[in-house]
Amino acid sequence: MIRDWVALNMTPGIGPRAAAKLLERFGSAEAVYGATRAELEKLRLLPEAIDSIIARDLFKNAEAEIESVRKFGADLLILDDGVYPAMLSEIYDPPITLYVKGAWEECLEHPCVAIVGSRRCSTYGQNAALMLARDLAQRGVTIVSGFARGIDASAHRGALEGGGRTVAVLGTGIDQVYPRDHRKLADEILESGGSVVTQFPLGTPPVSENFPYRNRIISGLSLGVVVVEAAENSGSLITARLAIEQNREVFAVPGNITSRNSFGTNYLIKGAGAKLVQQWQDVAAELPPQIAAKLLPPPFGEKKKEKSLADQLSLVPRGLSNSESTVLKLLAADSPEHIDSLVDRSKLSISDLTAALLALEMRELVRALPGKCFVRKM
Repeated sequence: MIRDWVALNMTPGIGPRAAAKLLERFGSAEAVYGATRAELEKLRLLPEAIDSIIARDLFKNAEAEIESVRKFGADLLILDDGVYPAMLSEIYDPPITLYVKGAWEECLEHPCVAIVGSRRCSTYGQNAALMLARDLAQRGVTIVSGFARGIDASAHRGALEGGGRTVAVLGTGIDQVYPRDHRKLADEILESGGSVVTQFPLGTPPVSENFPYRNRIISGLSLGVVVVEAAENSGSLITARLAIEQNREVFAVPGNITSRNSFGTNYLIKGAGAKLVQQWQDVAAELPPQIAAKLLPPPFGEKKKEKSLADQLSLVPRGLSNSESTVLKLLAADSPEHIDSLVDRSKLSISDLTAALLALEMRELVRALPGKCFVRKM
């Protein structure tokens, strides 16, 4: 009965490890609530957890929770209901209940790849995450990430830009948008056929201890995890470690050796066996053969080969004016350029330069950054 699973998930002191022990011993949430105090005490649970289970004092709360979730337009999945995500159920201690909103079934029917990284990322990292997510999403891969600022947000936006699907895994209740300025992003994810997922009950705030649990779901849903930027001891490295424990593929985008945000990714490549990623094919090639065969182009040049990141940056699209072409050639994807510097380097008047930048922004070839700086979009 779904009520029993939701009540167990809401019980203080019952996290994924304790829930796994209970299910291993009793087989189901219903059987847990039929256990005696002596049987529960043998598992060395917290006294308050045992008291709550014996008293069944969370049953009414669970029934109210189920009704509220349905009113919110979301669904509740339980570990043994037959529709729970197969990939996630294979990990050591999967969440016993999962709150989902949006087209989660369609998202998970496709191969899933996680893209994660630093909240305080560089422009290079943002562009790399956006490019990889966009290119993979265009080919039918569902992009999974943690809905945080920085790399996570760029991964979600890249998938949307590629016309694909993305899954946002939350460290809060499904009714909480955190960060608050991501409300529009959450709406766009759902409107585009994506999904929002969490293991936490409604109203759960964004407390720090929740996010390692969130990271476990990110890697658990995915065939592989791509780390774009990660400082030492960052949450993204936790996700990579979890992916290794869950027998998932781990990928990393190399970074500048002098940048603190590159420590984690370069370490993963150098010391943890992560696959170095420069373009989407590097990820696709390591996925299961039947999936890789569908994603990768045929051999012997039957299709035009995907250009490398360096090649993409060197191209100037057709149809640009001379001033637009001049400005675009001066911009890089990983190095913001101030407008004063562009005036000096382009030899254009400020009015001509401003007009060229506006035209390039409208064609989505250039992105404006705070402080009158500009970068080239990948």
